Amino acid sequence: MNIILIINILHIHTNHDNMENKTCLECGKVIYGRIDKKFCDDQCRNTFNNRRHASTNQHVRHVHHILRKNRRILQELNPTGKGRTTQNRLIQRGFNFSYHTSTYRTKAGAMYFFCYEYGYLSVEHNFVILVKKKDNQF
Repeated sequence: MNIILIINILHIHTNHDNMENKTCLECGKVIYGRIDKKFCDDQCRNTFNNRRHASTNQHVRHVHHILRKNRRILQELNPTGKGRTTQNRLIQRGFNFSYHTSTYRTKAGAMYFFCYEYGYLSVEHNFVILVKKKDNQF
């Protein structure tokens, strides 16, 4: 065997024996490589971070689901970009009036509520005017 190869092997084993064995924060395997390394691979890093942020992400997913459902209902009831329906019809389809992405107040003081580009304005006698934003509108 080459003497340089034997010296290198001995050097590697000596250095590993003197180093503190760090373990992966996710799976517990011994980590080799950089001193500041915390995970053995990308999969363990992703799994660890996904679990760490699960409760936050769950709330965001829940709100996003409601907003998408609201948008879909408005889109289905307003295929032409302008329409009219009742609050009861929106509620029957599962619309949640507590969630929207933006609002727009007209000069006359009317308040439009939007779920992305689809919006509504509550008017008298339980009616709702449906609108769709065009590019650069509002």
